[in-house]
Amino acid sequence: MIRVLIERNIAEGLEHFYDCTIKRTVSAVIRAPGCISGESLVDTNNSNRRFVMSKWNSKLDWDNWFHSVERKNVVSEITPMLEGREKITMLELTS
Repeated sequence: MIRVLIERNIAEGLEHFYDCTIKRTVSAVIRAPGCISGESLVDTNNSNRRFVMSKWNSKLDWDNWFHSVERKNVVSEITPMLEGREKITMLELTS
């Protein structure tokens, strides 16, 4: 099982539009094969910094979602709202 953390910096004034778009994304993510859960988070010290945390059965399941047409469509919607590129970190529980 893996967790994926996506960090994004939202351009000033576009937070509401991002939040509306990301709600659709998280809904799509949790329906993707192999996805266990997903949630959207905001940095309590910086309201323009957003995170999406998702939990997946395997790296292969994440890779399939990452390369899917559905994700590419959503990313093309949110990219104009971002300052810089998104940062993706893949995490595993330590033993």
